[in-house]
Amino acid sequence: MASMSAVLSKSPFLSQPLSKSPSSDLPFSAATVSFPSKSHRRGGVIRAGLISPDGGKLVELVVAEPRRREKKHEAGELPRVELTAIDVQWMHVLSEGWASPLGGFMRESEFLQTLHFNSLRLDDGSVVNMSVPIVLAIDDEQKASIGESKRVALVGSDGNPVAILSDIEIYKHPKEERIARTWGTTAPGLPYVEEAITNAGNWLIGGDLEVLEPVKYNDGLDRFRLSPAELRKELEKRGADAVFAFQLRNPVHNGHALLMTDTRRRLLEMGYKNPILLLHPLGGYTKADDVPLSWRMKQHEKVLEDGVLDPETTVVSIFPSPMHYAGPTEVQWHAKARINAGANFYIVGRDPAGMGHPVEKRDLYDADHGKKVLSMAPGLERLNILPFRVAAYDKTQGKMAFFDPSRPQDFLFISGTKMRTLAKNKENPPDGFMCPGGWQVLVDYYDSLTPAGKLPVPA
Repeated sequence: MASMSAVLSKSPFLSQPLSKSPSSDLPFSAATVSFPSKSHRRGGVIRAGLISPDGGKLVELVVAEPRRREKKHEAGELPRVELTAIDVQWMHVLSEGWASPLGGFMRESEFLQTLHFNSLRLDDGSVVNMSVPIVLAIDDEQKASIGESKRVALVGSDGNPVAILSDIEIYKHPKEERIARTWGTTAPGLPYVEEAITNAGNWLIGGDLEVLEPVKYNDGLDRFRLSPAELRKELEKRGADAVFAFQLRNPVHNGHALLMTDTRRRLLEMGYKNPILLLHPLGGYTKADDVPLSWRMKQHEKVLEDGVLDPETTVVSIFPSPMHYAGPTEVQWHAKARINAGANFYIVGRDPAGMGHPVEKRDLYDADHGKKVLSMAPGLERLNILPFRVAAYDKTQGKMAFFDPSRPQDFLFISGTKMRTLAKNKENPPDGFMCPGGWQVLVDYYDSLTPAGKLPVPA
């Protein structure tokens, strides 16, 4: 895939210090967005176009078609490292340039900068954000088999080579330090840690990555997996002069839709002519109790079919990254990756990338820290952070609306637990909470988990 050049200038609106939200413990149905003041326009002129990628250009690592046979032959002669499913997802992320300017799995210097500074310093002295280690673990046996070779073949679960890693560096895998610095705790029960780190090898291998073919999953969803270059092409085709990204790993309800449509309205008021929404669900590893990607995509399609969001001003695509549930540390990665796709506005809500504490009965992270960290994070100065305004179900209007603190008795907050319980029991939420087609997808999903003849168990 050929690299696309950087497009036009950065946004005139810089990230602003954030005020405390009305509530730090809002449930699932709460959503908020606030905007930089119009006084922060530079010279009163709106600059149109897509934000340039980190480092100035997308780093795409898929081997060009004419050289693939040659590279596959080379890979067949090299020591082999077998990839896990999560390793393949990270290879996918790297191959398309989501982590630009990173050119492969991290060497030790990049790993340490990421752990300690949440950023990488480039050769020209500039800094780009990088808050989550993108590393490849190997065990003692694999390390011994590599020996003195400076190149290895990365192979999939079927044993076939999928990539070559060159100019390699092997270094110790400091698991405890990695976990402590990424999650802020070493408590047992962190989903990604148990899935990808605890039983991983005691060594990390980094180097320059060449991916032999574009990554495909053949699950019926590859048409939604647009690379940063493909997204930029689509956004340019639509004439976007601002792109606001919304990541989610949950079904879309009408509170989400309200804040997304209101965001577009406010951007139009600022002077943009055609702001485009990038609805960007996370598509890599998620924990077992999250709604699976295939069902979420069905639900998102219904939201568009039912007209809750405008298909003409919305691009739906899958973000291939695995999920860490690492709160303020991880949300920086989520924001940084969207810069590389062309987004210059990023919507962030309560407790982004967070989860409940795995041992204690509380949230693992302060609900407000994610959006505060984003407004100060090194390397994200070009990105405009849009923290949520509160939205909830307005009983007087029979729909989701922005919360009015003067009449709190009129609003209903529907938690994620409540929503799941209703769907499991095939009960309907209040009219106006979610479009009927989208709700039916959720009911069908939970119904698929219930053995025939058995009643669902309340959550």
